[in-house]
Amino acid sequence: MAQRRKVALIVGISGQDGAYLSRFLLERGYTVHGTSRDKEMSSFANLHRLGIHSQISLHSAAVQDFRSVVQVIGRTEPTEIYNFAAQSSVGLSFDQPVETIESILAGTLNVLEAVRFLGIDAKLYNASTSECFGDTGIMPADETTAFKPCSPYGVAKAAAYWLVANYRQCYRLFACSGILFNHESPFRPARFVTQKIVRGAVDVAQKNAEIIELGNLQITRDWGWAPEYVEAMWRMLQQEKAEDFVVATGVSSTLEAFVARAFAYFDLDWRRYIRVREDLFRTSDIQISAGNPAKAQRVLGWKATMAMPDIVSRLIEAELQRRQSKSSGIESRYAIGRSSG
Repeated sequence: MAQRRKVALIVGISGQDGAYLSRFLLERGYTVHGTSRDKEMSSFANLHRLGIHSQISLHSAAVQDFRSVVQVIGRTEPTEIYNFAAQSSVGLSFDQPVETIESILAGTLNVLEAVRFLGIDAKLYNASTSECFGDTGIMPADETTAFKPCSPYGVAKAAAYWLVANYRQCYRLFACSGILFNHESPFRPARFVTQKIVRGAVDVAQKNAEIIELGNLQITRDWGWAPEYVEAMWRMLQQEKAEDFVVATGVSSTLEAFVARAFAYFDLDWRRYIRVREDLFRTSDIQISAGNPAKAQRVLGWKATMAMPDIVSRLIEAELQRRQSKSSGIESRYAIGRSSG
């Protein structure tokens, strides 16, 4: 029998997940295509840092433009499509709710409709998020937990999740959503609180700062390692039946514990360097976000191996390496973090 073609199209390849998934797929013999709004203007910095930029065919495509999406899917003829394109910051969504909701909803709908319109035999992965659940309370959320989003980003992602489910049911597309809890890597932008903490701890240790200002330290999150999570995405598309999955570690920690771990790396007492500002608290922040990955473990055979303390250490080591490379004028390929599973 002829071997099945392995052609992946990653819509929105520039971000953290797109870069790590690209490397994962290349290592498994895939032909990988990726899109950004304007490939001539995008730096694709994460692809360069992983040393894989030259191995990927890049295309310009605006997910809010249906014709653009149809053209790139028709041209690349993928067997698997991974949809990451959209505004991805929860905090920014409060400042840009219209852009956030339109990019997520229109983008998801256009990808789904393009697959249906073209009639291609492609499996589709949609990037969903734990933000759909809102505050989970002490009971970790699984695939049966009701959605109660607390941000424009969460609202848009929840609606996109139901779009995917509707196309799966009504049009028989192989389309599924991965409901991913927080997953970190050194490719996170500086605006993410985890990067603010890591960079702040390094600044303090290197005598470049005395105080780091943060918001609510009592929020609880389930933090995982992004290079591991992309394998779960891929495994979803290797199934005979399209299903949605929660992807998480199953262990939650407070932001205070994350901060303490970051400063402990340098044998520093975080209490001396952190100033909590109530004006940095979000008006509708999620207090507890906890995930139950039992279905992913049972059906996909996937389980996270990296816990929060190890993740913090890796983030700090990558930041130290980034600064060292920057000071020496050498282009860094830091944070090539791999799944240890």
